[in-house]
Parts: sequence; C-alpha cells; structure tokens
Amino acid sequence: MKLHTKIFIGMVLGIVAGLIVKNLGLQQETLDTIVDWVEPVGRIFMNLIFMMVIPLILSALILGIAEIGDVKKLGRMGVRLLIYTIIVSFIAVLIGITMVNVINPGKTISPETREYLVNEFGAEAAKANAQAEANKADERNVGDVIAQIIPRNPFDEMANAYNSSHTGGGLLSVMFFALIFGIAMAAVGEEKTATLKSFLEGMYEVVIKVIGYAMALAPYGVAALLFNMVVNVGADFLVSLLWYVLVVLGALAIHQFVVYSIILKYFAKRDPVQFMKDMGEVTLTAFSTSSSNATLPTAIRVSIEKLKIPKPIAHFVLTIGSTGNQNGTALFEGITVLFLAQVFNVDLSIGSQITVVLLCILAGVGTAGVPGGSLPVIVTILISIGVPGEAIALIYGVDRILDMSRTTLNVNGDITAAAYIQYTEEKAGHIVEE
Repeated sequence: MKLHTKIFIGMVLGIVAGLIVKNLGLQQETLDTIVDWVEPVGRIFMNLIFMMVIPLILSALILGIAEIGDVKKLGRMGVRLLIYTIIVSFIAVLIGITMVNVINPGKTISPETREYLVNEFGAEAAKANAQAEANKADERNVGDVIAQIIPRNPFDEMANAYNSSHTGGGLLSVMFFALIFGIAMAAVGEEKTATLKSFLEGMYEVVIKVIGYAMALAPYGVAALLFNMVVNVGADFLVSLLWYVLVVLGALAIHQFVVYSIILKYFAKRDPVQFMKDMGEVTLTAFSTSSSNATLPTAIRVSIEKLKIPKPIAHFVLTIGSTGNQNGTALFEGITVLFLAQVFNVDLSIGSQITVVLLCILAGVGTAGVPGGSLPVIVTILISIGVPGEAIALIYGVDRILDMSRTTLNVNGDITAAAYIQYTEEKAGHIVEE
C-alpha cells in the first residue's frame, strides 16, 4: 500500500476514532488521559520534521541558488529564464494570497476550536500576535527590517530558530545566509567548489532520506493529531480544511488555465489548447508521481518529440526548472501560510504578506522535487511570521491530492517556460543547435 493511501487512511481513522470516543459519554478526566497517551505519537512525528528544517534550508537553498547562478555562464538564455521564473512565481503567489484574503478559509472555525488549537500548539500564536502589535507600534523602517534579517552570526540564528523570544532574524536570517552563500558559491566557480558542492549534495540526500523516515510515521502521526483535535473540539475544523483544499485547487486551476494560456498565446505564440493536449502524458506522470524529479525524463522527451522544443533548450530549462521554477509550490506555500495564520488569528499586515510572497518565491527555489518536499519549507515560513510550525500537521492529511496537483502545475510550468525561451531565442534571431 502506497504511503499517501496510508496517510489518508490514518486521517480517516483518526477522525472516526475521535468522534466515537467523544460521543461515548466519558468523563473529561478519562478523555484527558486518552489524549495524553496519544499525543506523543503526533509530537514524535513533528519533531522528526523539525529536526531536518535547518539542514534542508542550508543544503537545498544553497544548491538551488548556486545552480541558478551557473546559468550566467550560458548567457542570455539563463537571464531570461531567471527573470521569467521570478515574474511568473510572483503572479502565482499573488493569485493564492488574493484568494485566501477574499475567501478567508481559516476564519470559518469557531472561537472554541481556535482556542484549542492555540493551547494545543503552545503559546507561539499568542506571542506572534503580541509581536505583531509591537511591530505596528514600532514603525520600523525598511532599513531596520533588512538589517535584522542579515545575521552577524548565522550559527546563533540556527540555534535560536525556534526560540520565539529571540530578537534576531531567526529562520529568515538562515535563509539569507544560504542565499548569499549560494550566490558566492556560483561566483567562485565549480572548479574550486566541487568538494563543497559534493558535500552539500550528500547532505541534501541524507536530509531527504530522514524526511522519508519521518513520512513513514505520517499515517500514525496524522491519525494521532486529528484524533486529539476531534476529541477536544469535534469536527468543526474539517469544514475549514475543506475550504482550504478548494482554495488551493482553485488557485492552481486559475494559474494553469489562465496564466499559462496567456503566456503560451501571447509570449510563446503557441495554441494553448493544443499545447496542453500534447503534454498530456507529462501531466499524468506528474500527477501520479508527485515528483518533478521523477517526471523530468518524460518531460524532456515529450518536449522534444511532441512539442518540437530544441533539445538544448529542453534540457537546460527543464533541468533547472525541476528545482528552481516551481510556480505551483510557491502558490501552495503562500496559501498554506496565510490559511494557518488565519486559523491561529495571527494578523498579517500588507507588508507581512508581501514578505510571505517573497519568501515563497525564494523557498520555491530550495524546495525538494520529491513528494511532500515543500512541507518542511512551509514550517520555515510559518515560524518566520510567528505562526507555530507545528501547525503544518493540520494539513498533512489532505496534502497528497494537493501535492499531486501542484506538482502538475510545476512541471507544466517548466514546459511552458521552455516554449517561451524557444520563442524569444528565435525572435532574437539566435539559432539553437540540436
């Protein structure tokens, strides 16, 4: 049985078991005892995820930025792809956060449910609200904010990343360190950084393996977390979760069928309907595997054979895109962060939401192209805005269908980018050799 099936079964069993126990008429003391026995299972699962967040940021983000830095050696094509990725990812995240602000899926839960969630995941949400109010009163300028993000001691920021009383930049500073390190690594050149790159690649593979171990516990962790929530508050949160799923799927559909169609029609001079039909095999592969990396061979073959994209462009754009051009992941991360902020009643100003947009674009570069790879990254962004990172557990149960959908958008976006690059190269009169 596949992991995503086990997670779904765990979600259902946790909800059903919680409803049964809640309606048995047991005394509150007995219910509390049951919850105390079940709770450590969910906590162990979450701790395994948290344990890998810092190593994942350092390895994945540094490598992702370094690879994008290498495109400078390839000249105009690399610069065009970089600009394209930033603009289209920005549009994707903007669509997502606009829908969250209009529909407000996280505000549909009752005050009782919200109070339970705040208590369940510690006092971080309350501290975040207090910090948000302090920031409003503080009226810090842009320079102060930037200065706080740039770390004096990145190791200190790593050590205090989960410390809510820490006055530094925390995970934001760690991400900035990884960004600068990656840029510098690309500038120095592959010849002198080969050993360092090999080390980071090995570290990245180990991190992904450990995350895989954690995901093996996901069915039990999700079941335990949802069981405790249902026992304490009933099924109230499930309605809000359904709205969240619909918002994500709706935003992904808008980006796929509206934004990509506009790009194909006006910026790549392709028929959007025929183009999407021709890459149908890639769409099905991405949807079924939930992995940009696993879909890469099929994407390259279809791009060259069916879509008639020159081999050098297909290889270059799709290989870089499988890591660095993840529109669906950026969109998903933006929606998830704002949804959980609403759930915990963490009020984000427009400035904070813009920060979320920028972080999602940056995090999309360092997101693992494997199933569930974006979830640890979301933990990073949540903590940076004051939402308890443990809140990510609330959406684990429904992540599989969303992972399949956003991966499909990621891969289709890479092929759309390749068509755009092909058109701009031909329009500029550059001949791309096969």
